Amino acid sequence: MGIERDRSNLPPLSLHVPEPKFRPGDEVDFSDVDVPPAGSARRPDTADRADSFHELSYSLVRVLDEEGRAVGPWNPKLDPDTLRKMLRSMALVRAFDERMFRAQRQGKTSFYMKSTGEEAVAAGAASALAYDDMCFPSYRQQGILITRGWSLVDMMNQIYSNKGDRLQGRQLPIMYSVREASFFSISGNLTTQYPQAVGWAMASAAKGDSRIAATWCGEGSTAEGDFHSALTFATVYRAPVIFNVVNNQWAISSFSGFAGAEATTFAARAIGYGIAGLRVDGNDILAVYAATQWAAERARTNQGPTLIEHFTYRAEGHSTSDDPTQYRSAGEPTSWPLGDPIQRFKQHLIAIGEWDEARHAAQDLELAETVKAAQKEAEKEGVLGHGMHQPFETMFEGVFEEMPWHLKEQCQQMLDEQKAAGL
Repeated sequence: MGIERDRSNLPPLSLHVPEPKFRPGDEVDFSDVDVPPAGSARRPDTADRADSFHELSYSLVRVLDEEGRAVGPWNPKLDPDTLRKMLRSMALVRAFDERMFRAQRQGKTSFYMKSTGEEAVAAGAASALAYDDMCFPSYRQQGILITRGWSLVDMMNQIYSNKGDRLQGRQLPIMYSVREASFFSISGNLTTQYPQAVGWAMASAAKGDSRIAATWCGEGSTAEGDFHSALTFATVYRAPVIFNVVNNQWAISSFSGFAGAEATTFAARAIGYGIAGLRVDGNDILAVYAATQWAAERARTNQGPTLIEHFTYRAEGHSTSDDPTQYRSAGEPTSWPLGDPIQRFKQHLIAIGEWDEARHAAQDLELAETVKAAQKEAEKEGVLGHGMHQPFETMFEGVFEEMPWHLKEQCQQMLDEQKAAGL
């Protein structure tokens, strides 16, 4: 029997339910968000032990200061042409997002997800990784494909599920799969890509290859079991993998507190697993680039995995199916203290004399026309709202190397019924 004790003098237990700071109609005040000065975070050697820089899981790696200068030990000191290319990549992602968002509203596709305000996360990482490093993204990293120069028409074909769709309409729009660009198939199930990335990285190491893996998820996905399973395997086998947690403060309608943000940072998840952890200004593309470059070198030299938390903000809805005005203050996106990644990087290039407002406006116009032309080309193959674009029998293909007999029978039955119905 348990020991009975008098608890009459104790207060009753209470359950804590996280609550966001701002709801619709509230005034927004982000003054309590700790933003350390740019350049203040130290940069360890890539060979240093993971437990020797725990403070980097709680601070914020920043390169761009308020005047647009690149400062501190994390400054990657890139040449001007590379900087302009990175700015162009982010601007192209935004132009692509805007046009595809409008296409969804016009009924040309069923679904779209923008990455507005988060362009630096994907563009910065893709710029720092090798082209053949395998990326296991979540559903808001279209910037990886765009930064790697992949065809916009091909991406739009997938969004439209048209005749040119390489996935034959089998994936939800925006869930790309491009093996040629080292871009693994996106899954709608949260965090499945984490253990997949670790497995791929372990295989690369077992074969003695030099390629590494990188994977992304949102902060809410860190509450999934797959996240923790992946980190366990990665730390045990020192898998050459980079874990990216995109902390944009919100899931579909629940804020980051439900994934544990009130207790600690998401980068601190790394500490418990004994792997390297960095917390990075996700709206500073130079910081994202530098952190990814550092983590990639660490992985390639058999120092094991790194977890990078990208501290950013989802400026718009979770998807075209979401209305953020129903659960958060309308003032949040414009009040976010880390600003807009494109504007910040544009100001940096202007500050160093490598850009100006006129060239930026001309580039925006050029990119808008580029995306518009790609859309016209893709729509020649059809759009989602105009009926089926793939033959019926393709639904039975692409799973088995050789189709088993019972599927052959089912396929033939379907074709016979289709013919009988005059379809």
